[in-house]
Amino acid sequence: MSRGSANMAMKSKGYRALREEAYNANMALNTAGLVVGTFGNASAVDRDAGVVAIKPSGVSYDSLRPENMVVVDLEGNVVEGTLRPSSDTKTHVRLYRAFEEIGGIAHTHSFFATAWAQAQKPIPCLGTTHADYFHGPVPVTAVISDAQIKLDYELETAEQVIDAFRKQKVDYRGMPAALVAAHGPFTWGNSGEEAAFHAEMLELVAEMAWISLSMAPTLRGIRKSLMNKHYLRKHGRDAYYGQGRSKLP
Repeated sequence: MSRGSANMAMKSKGYRALREEAYNANMALNTAGLVVGTFGNASAVDRDAGVVAIKPSGVSYDSLRPENMVVVDLEGNVVEGTLRPSSDTKTHVRLYRAFEEIGGIAHTHSFFATAWAQAQKPIPCLGTTHADYFHGPVPVTAVISDAQIKLDYELETAEQVIDAFRKQKVDYRGMPAALVAAHGPFTWGNSGEEAAFHAEMLELVAEMAWISLSMAPTLRGIRKSLMNKHYLRKHGRDAYYGQGRSKLP
């Protein structure tokens, strides 16, 4: 085999693995009940190769297969695949370029998280369940302007998230979620599957917050010390929750 053929084979193998990761993330959203119809999408990035695998646009989850995932570069140009990539591809790749340590992104229109986005309200951190995965209130963006919609809607959607995190001084590494006002949630993580897991956790805390505030409308967020304790024991430098790198017998 020539060197060029070997490189192509290695690249295709890498793309297959990346497609599989993106497929698993998308199916995790579906299994968790976070998508209805074809609403929602997930992607995974290979930073070394500079490519992203993402769900094809408008394809039902019932008929979705790993080979259907579309591979694009970090500008959104199709590299490999026969289907049209998700209409939210520009949002995904812009977030990958801005948030350089994430490995996967998920977008849903899940019921409770989307309700908070439509209400244009951040999800407050009311308890330790929230603090286990989201280090503070989940931010909500400003409503996208008419000028931004006309400019490039999907790209500007990402800019809304980036701008909200910058203005609100939120670290994307400790806050793997954002609510796009009047639209819905985006989540991310170290992989496509972790991004999907964070989407599931986001929906859980969104529902819990809604119920809690219905019961106690004047409820305020938990103390910062308690929030920090729960987040950092799982995610901090000295985290001690779980088994770490060790293996169970």
